Amino acid sequence: MSDVVTEAVAALNAKMDGAGFDGSAKFDIEGEGSIIIDADGARAGDDEADVTLSADTETFKSILDGELNPTAAFMTGKLTVDGDMGMAMKLSGVLA
Repeated sequence: MSDVVTEAVAALNAKMDGAGFDGSAKFDIEGEGSIIIDADGARAGDDEADVTLSADTETFKSILDGELNPTAAFMTGKLTVDGDMGMAMKLSGVLA
């Protein structure tokens, strides 16, 4: 598991503050690995999910740090979404 994934899992769990996510989502970070977010919180993994969001490391870090809005990243093609778009929209509340 890469340092990027390890740091992202810790940051996501801190943002979620012990609350789970109603559904499942996977972040696929190019060249680094994948993160699953579900009712148990965030963890490294490559499980099936309701929605998969893919981005490069720079884009993912910018979203996680609050410097880049996930919707703006999607609209500009920096973030791709595969699966349940409604679930992706719910996830943006977790990232805020």
